[in-house]
Amino acid sequence: MDISHGESASTASCDPDDLPDGLVVADAEGRVVIFNAAAAKITGQDAAKALGSRFEEALALEDLKGRSWWSITDPYGGLAVRTGQPERNLLLPGNHEVLVAAKYVRRRPAGPLHRLVVTLRSTEARRRDERSHAELIATVAHELRSPLTSVKGFTATLLAKWERFTDDQKRLMLETVHADANRVTRLIAELLDISRIDSGRLEVRRQKIDIAAAIRRHVEAQITAGEDPVRFAVQVSEGLPELWADPDKIDQVLGNLLENAVRHGAGTVTIEVTRTVRRDEEGTTVTVSDEGPGIPEESMSRVFTRFWRGSKRGGTGLGLYIVKGIVEAHGGTIAVTRADGGGARFRFTLPVGAPAYLA
Repeated sequence: MDISHGESASTASCDPDDLPDGLVVADAEGRVVIFNAAAAKITGQDAAKALGSRFEEALALEDLKGRSWWSITDPYGGLAVRTGQPERNLLLPGNHEVLVAAKYVRRRPAGPLHRLVVTLRSTEARRRDERSHAELIATVAHELRSPLTSVKGFTATLLAKWERFTDDQKRLMLETVHADANRVTRLIAELLDISRIDSGRLEVRRQKIDIAAAIRRHVEAQITAGEDPVRFAVQVSEGLPELWADPDKIDQVLGNLLENAVRHGAGTVTIEVTRTVRRDEEGTTVTVSDEGPGIPEESMSRVFTRFWRGSKRGGTGLGLYIVKGIVEAHGGTIAVTRADGGGARFRFTLPVGAPAYLA
């Protein structure tokens, strides 16, 4: 929402009440012109009463030492070169802690304040973030410990007792080291993906791809790894639209969904590719279903969150979170439902897209 040119809440490009964080905007005279629903909830105030009041009355904020934040920062009378205040912990009446940041909007550099924009966040949101980060660190430490211990153990043994082992024994230990090194590499790649998804910096390098051929490659890889070929059924519709997407990232999506179906599901794994038309926009839909026990109804809403695990068979619980981020970065959607055979059904749709130079 652009509020730098004086438009009201009703003419802004989006409804302030749709924002997840509290938003309070005061005009050049210091009168509140926007006080959204989230701000009303966080402060416990009536939004209608706050509108038109002085900003320091609508938001009676104090720092942790009990001093008036507005007296300290003086947004309207302070330094004209100041552009805002970074987010910090402040107190509302009743010692209710809240995270507050401010932006000073001026029509010209060093000119008088035209708009005061204040954002509010509950400290509970930050605590959730902190818990999530702590859980991520703990998960990564746990997942790294096992392969690194293995690598260290085998390499130390080989260095100390090289002559005692046969060539076959050496090959077996080196193959184990290689597999564990690949496991660490995959985990690091997952962490980089999460960082890019969370910051909105996940790049999509679109190329024309053959989604059916990509699916068949993944099925062949599963068969090569020891799965029974009769376990897979691939159904590709005629007349699929030309699809432009990032081949490496779509490989991640397909690999994760197929591996989950094989590892956690049972029976036949069916992969369907169909053409989709929604609101005059073409797309390609891929559905991966299995005949296993499926996902409990109460867990459906958490499947694409961090650390969700469908079983106790290992893994970081980050794969489906990354899958969702990749699909959405392409402008697509993904959902999970119960399959007709009782198992899990994952379905994602990608818009046709465009070449990288047009995207």
